[in-house]
Amino acid sequence: MNKKEIKVYLQYPWKFPDSAYYKSLMKYPPKNIRYINTNKKEQLISNKNVFYLSNKLKANIRKIVRTLNLPLINAHLTKKDKNRDLIHCAHCLSLNKTPWVADIESAGFMFLSGKPTKLGIKFIKSLILNKNCKKIMPWTENIKKDILTIFPETKDKVEVVYPAVTPLQKLKKRKYNKKIVILYVARYFWLKGGLIALEALKKINKIFDVEIIFISDAPQEVKRKYPEISFLELVPQEKLFGYYKKADIFFYPSLVDTFGFQLLEAMAFGLPIVTVNTLWTKSRNEIIKNEKNGIIFDIKQKINFYKLEKKEFIVVKKLVKNLFRLIKNKKLREKISRNNIKEIRSGKFSIKERNKKLKKIYEEAIK
Repeated sequence: MNKKEIKVYLQYPWKFPDSAYYKSLMKYPPKNIRYINTNKKEQLISNKNVFYLSNKLKANIRKIVRTLNLPLINAHLTKKDKNRDLIHCAHCLSLNKTPWVADIESAGFMFLSGKPTKLGIKFIKSLILNKNCKKIMPWTENIKKDILTIFPETKDKVEVVYPAVTPLQKLKKRKYNKKIVILYVARYFWLKGGLIALEALKKINKIFDVEIIFISDAPQEVKRKYPEISFLELVPQEKLFGYYKKADIFFYPSLVDTFGFQLLEAMAFGLPIVTVNTLWTKSRNEIIKNEKNGIIFDIKQKINFYKLEKKEFIVVKKLVKNLFRLIKNKKLREKISRNNIKEIRSGKFSIKERNKKLKKIYEEAIK
């Protein structure tokens, strides 16, 4: 065993790590870093019933805590283990009296209700300022701003560590004498702009002879309204990668996201992306730069997730326009594809950059 090896325990707020962040972290750890509890499930939830049950449970817990205005925070006590050097909290904080760090996807994740309370802020501030807390690692600069707005005193302990995915780009050069394949993937149909996505795809399907792959938990009543679209249920990640390989364009008009791992996965396969930046997509503008990683436009007004009216149809029209442009412009698709592969291989979302930062943070934490 390498004498310099650092043993890190991953502490989750729920029973298993249902995020691509931790799957990547466990599979590709920094050099001389060993995660000592990687026997936990690494696969994301793809079973529809389990997915619904899990999210229903989480939502109900948050709703009860919010309704009662309880100052409960998302902090956990990890069992004692002489074998570990450090605790890495995943989406949560630690109550332990030993060194710990925490990665944070959203400032709201620190509170059990998802929303700050005065007493909750006081509790969390005391945890972060304590000597045992070595670093708070927001996923993006936008999340860092949110954290420092609530906890300005903690600025010396907050450092952005961007997530990363494996560079799984396609090995074969795309053939452009076939149908263009448009891929949509989302685990939360309504919040991820599923309805406006379907309407835009319906219209683009009338203009071009394209193949549409729509993977989501769309309700049956919605599926019946769009018979021209072939719907697929949620699939395991390895099978999903097969669809990324087949696709030419990744279509992701998600209206709500704290991050959006699907975007990084699409970039890893060299897919140009059509997406939107809304009031509820906290970090979208840090991931997608217009005409560099895809085509993106701002939606400044509130959009209805559940029905299509005038303002929603304006968004649909813009999405159709941007899809049209990418389908017609082969050179733009190829340029964006190259940019995206480069970003995942060596840019801020690369495993190399993530591991470089994490290794330094871990080493400083146990000094």
